[in-house]
Amino acid sequence: MNTFQKLEALKEKAKNDEKLKKALLETRNSEDPMASFCQIARDNGVELYLGELFSVGLEYMDNAMKSTNGGNPTFYDDFGDMYENFLLGI
Repeated sequence: MNTFQKLEALKEKAKNDEKLKKALLETRNSEDPMASFCQIARDNGVELYLGELFSVGLEYMDNAMKSTNGGNPTFYDDFGDMYENFLLGI
């Protein structure tokens, strides 16, 4: 299972479990939000690690940059942060 699939599986679990959804959203208040997010994911059966969360954002951004005709020399500010994008989606 790739990281995008893991995030989708976690999203489905959060949609069906209000307690999980609340815990994931509350990671924003944590001392280390992304590490807490990944720990909650693992505690709920989704093997997600911090390095994966960073790299999937970079991969997504790289693919978005390559898909622009002629390439895009400027990164978008928001698209590479899969943690925040995930929280916005639940």
